[in-house]
Amino acid sequence: MDKIKVMIIDEQAFFRAGVRQTLSQQSDLEILECDPTQNALELIEANLPDVALLGSDLTSFSGIELGRKIAQHHPNTKVIVLSPDPNDEELFEVIKTAAVACLSKKATADELASTIRRAYSGEYPINESLMARPRVATHILNQFRGFTRTMEGVAAPLTKRETQILTYIAEGNSNKEIAHILEISEQTIKNHVSAILRKLNANDRAHAVTLALRGGWISPEAKPRRVLEDFDGI
Repeated sequence: MDKIKVMIIDEQAFFRAGVRQTLSQQSDLEILECDPTQNALELIEANLPDVALLGSDLTSFSGIELGRKIAQHHPNTKVIVLSPDPNDEELFEVIKTAAVACLSKKATADELASTIRRAYSGEYPINESLMARPRVATHILNQFRGFTRTMEGVAAPLTKRETQILTYIAEGNSNKEIAHILEISEQTIKNHVSAILRKLNANDRAHAVTLALRGGWISPEAKPRRVLEDFDGI
């Protein structure tokens, strides 16, 4: 059984170590740490965690803004915001980042582990927080009332690695071939392809290439050497 890969992103080394020690007792979790004074987005790109535990009280880089960037560039990484004392205003801002949950840093080990598993399985525990905060729900309704979608296509840009992989796909390479070229695992390539399809709202690899060519995200010089097929399980 594959473990759920969890990355703890917080400036306080003591807090990261405490969370790591607590969660390390869960046999289905693999724990990574990240000091946000490093380039957190690059570390997420390299490790592709399933869940990111993100401290909201970051001084070097707003935790809320970092959460927004993670959700934008790495939609397969579910963001859980950990706040010293989440209030209505903060919860409202967290909801706008597309985070799946917002917990107090005082949450119990069982509550945190349960929320991680629920996030990994596709649930949105933050909805329960919203139901318990009627003022936040009203604020959201007021802000988005009358909102109309004025843009089509993709709002989130592809990362450099995703663009690179999509270019290789356009040239007709399979996931296995791309993994060999980039010297990374085939599963990592599959994770990137899943993120690409989600960001581009594409039905399959060929559709993703077409959309990327139209959007100018990959060069038309990348010409297929064979018919693109969805033959890699993605």
